[in-house]
Amino acid sequence: MRIDRDTFEEIIRTLTQNKSRSLLTAFGVFWGIFMLIMLLGGGNGFKAMMYSNFDGFATNSCFAYSQRTTIPYKGFRKGRWWDLTTDDLENIKKNIPEIEHISAMNATWNSSPVYKDKKFNDGNIKGVLANYHYIEDADLIYGRFINEIDIRECRKVCVIGKNVYNAFFEKGTDPCGERIKVNSIYYTIIGVDVRESNISINGSSSDAITIPLTTMQKAYNQGNELGIICFTSKPGHKISEIEDKVKQIIYSSHQIAPTDPDALGLLNAEEMFSIVDNLFIGIDILLWLVGLGTLLAGIIGVSNIMMVTVKERTVEIGIRRAIGAQPKDIMQQILAESLILTLIAGMFGICAGVGILNIFDSTQVDDFGRSYGFQTTFGVAVGVCILIAALGAVAGLAPALRAMKIKPVEAMREE
Repeated sequence: MRIDRDTFEEIIRTLTQNKSRSLLTAFGVFWGIFMLIMLLGGGNGFKAMMYSNFDGFATNSCFAYSQRTTIPYKGFRKGRWWDLTTDDLENIKKNIPEIEHISAMNATWNSSPVYKDKKFNDGNIKGVLANYHYIEDADLIYGRFINEIDIRECRKVCVIGKNVYNAFFEKGTDPCGERIKVNSIYYTIIGVDVRESNISINGSSSDAITIPLTTMQKAYNQGNELGIICFTSKPGHKISEIEDKVKQIIYSSHQIAPTDPDALGLLNAEEMFSIVDNLFIGIDILLWLVGLGTLLAGIIGVSNIMMVTVKERTVEIGIRRAIGAQPKDIMQQILAESLILTLIAGMFGICAGVGILNIFDSTQVDDFGRSYGFQTTFGVAVGVCILIAALGAVAGLAPALRAMKIKPVEAMREE
């Protein structure tokens, strides 16, 4: 649809002559677009805040831990305690190719680390392997994580959590190289992990002093015992496909009945994340429905008011037809009026929505100044622009078809 300069000026003049009606119509579209942008941006921020509760955890992970047996087997009575071992970890790694990463963790609680004259009373010690970051990714602001050399040489090094850091050091201070005492053992700080999650695996990560697993096994005489074996699945495989294989390998090594349902606890994070993902899919659909409903109400208002405008301009349209205007010219002008009105109102709605979201986003930050992302993506903004144009054309279609059918004789009769 091409619009020459004279037609464009006439459209602007027509819209200007009906200021109150044009403003009322534009406000309906503006409000619809504004609400759609606010809902989508707010939904993104809310989703980010919710996902921050699971911050750092692999979505395809599983955690295995020993529990009491519930079935007697090969002379062992039910209710027997048993422990996972490093042999279990190696057997699983060798015999289940669907596993991508496998690691382990031991933990102790009620530790009170000390730094100079300061004491932190709520600490917990976690011993992990170097590849544990594939399961629970660290968010390091200083230093590094445990590596293979630390594991091999049983180094007395540690990565401290956010609360431990805040208790011992001023904000902005790099603590790497400093030494803290935990249970009469001195550890050199090599990193600070500020990841904060509501999922607590062997204690809160914010209160944790993470050390090499081999160091912990020696320091606390744990031998080859493991508290948790954790693993992730390869792409294309689900954790639910691997769980039974893991049970079979561990049960056969520890003389546990193959049918015992509770001797090995399995926390399937993949199922948990799947539930959350499905919840947010539903929320996204609801937000789009509410936003589009508000927008369609504004577009219907545009169509109705354009219909009234066409009726009031029957004489004008009839005269234009009488002096040679083609039906397509009349239709083009009405469509252009509707399109320009909705585009202008829509652009203001997008700008207002993005601006307010940006202001709100700057106030919703974590302890380290990082925002949660209360914003829409550029792709969504482009999509909304295309949607505005399409709906503007649809809104003007019925009035344009009516205007196109007006004949000079009917216009004279109307006069």
